[in-house]
Amino acid sequence: MNWLQALLLGLVQGLTEFLPVSSSGHLMIVKELLGVDSEGFLDFTVTVHLATVLSTIVVFWKPICKLLSGFFKFKYNEETDYIFKIVVSMIPVALVGFLLKDKVEALFGDSLTTVAVCLLITAALLLLSDLFGKRSTGKEDGDNGHRNGISYLQAFLVGVGQACAVAPGLSRSGTTIATGLLCGVKRSVMAQFSFLMVLVPILGEQFLDILKAVAGEAPLGGGLSPACLVAGFIAAFLAGLFACKAMVALVRRAKLGWFALYCVIVAVLIFILV
Repeated sequence: MNWLQALLLGLVQGLTEFLPVSSSGHLMIVKELLGVDSEGFLDFTVTVHLATVLSTIVVFWKPICKLLSGFFKFKYNEETDYIFKIVVSMIPVALVGFLLKDKVEALFGDSLTTVAVCLLITAALLLLSDLFGKRSTGKEDGDNGHRNGISYLQAFLVGVGQACAVAPGLSRSGTTIATGLLCGVKRSVMAQFSFLMVLVPILGEQFLDILKAVAGEAPLGGGLSPACLVAGFIAAFLAGLFACKAMVALVRRAKLGWFALYCVIVAVLIFILV
């Protein structure tokens, strides 16, 4: 991978992270189109995901500060409840990360057929959430009888959806939002919860990679050059900043069926051309 390929991949990550169309799947597609080697690609995806996580932090800075401020009052309030539910949502993906990391790496090194199949699964989930999920109801939006609009069980089930979405082509935002809607969570609640719940897992993954590199167990960045990692990181961060607010608003308001149609079209093109 050269720095220009890394730059293009970073732009793809930043522009697709906030849509329910699978940023990892699009990274795999563009990777094949550019002829990029698989060596170090998983580490590169973690790096550009870190960049979009940081752009998410910038966009959601005020609600994050509010959550932390309420949490450190050390009493069970709205903010503490919300953070505890985010922690519960992270349990499934943490188990996958610790127990199934090798299989995840194998998925990322697989053919585009895996991406196409997962895009079809994403499309099915999005269509089901449009058909059977909760819809917004004005001022009552988010009030479903649970504190902060989501229960601990719903948070865990959304976390299961996130854990399944490690496969390339299975959209993390699409899967978590669809899972939440099917469980009875309102769309506006899931739009924010979906993006905040991924912050710690991605930051934790990057921290573990740094620790392994310091300990000499693995090269930092999977052996990729610093120029590639920096170019991909900057491109993903800037594209993420540009896209985040617009994309989050679009996910909240638009019917997910349109994104499902897009996923189906891309999957069919892969089956035809590969």
